Amino acid sequence: MTGLCVAQFKREIVAPTLDYIGLGGDSAVNLLTGTALVESGVVYLRQINGPARGLWQMEPFTHDDIWATFLSDARMTSLLGAVLDLLSRWPSRVAQLPGNLPYACAMARLKYYRAPETLPAADDAAGQCRYWKTNYNTSLGAGVADGPHIALFQRAIEA
Repeated sequence: MTGLCVAQFKREIVAPTLDYIGLGGDSAVNLLTGTALVESGVVYLRQINGPARGLWQMEPFTHDDIWATFLSDARMTSLLGAVLDLLSRWPSRVAQLPGNLPYACAMARLKYYRAPETLPAADDAAGQCRYWKTNYNTSLGAGVADGPHIALFQRAIEA
């Protein structure tokens, strides 16, 4: 399997996107890089035999829910503006998840931003993996917070 260089992906896509929307920092950058690694291997733009899209494998329902119940809140004006800046003139927002990496990254970060727990430490691969499972993959998802997945978060930390 081939894919993007994880260090470049982290440095050129994840970190600047999260900084742009005002939700960056080492912990968030490592979490979002690790999430892309466990969700798609930073390879697949669409879930095999499923609806999820983009390197962060976000499902259309989750994407649309973020717009309907979070970004529509009047208190989110500055965050909404930053996310709108990342959109192109594509026919639909969800259709941009595979090809518009900054937008997909921002949407994945917003999924985490809505979680009640604070982000784990930037260098805590096991904690980041558990956080991913609880707040992104959820109890309904097929992922597990096990050794192989923790290793992918460690890879993100080291990239």
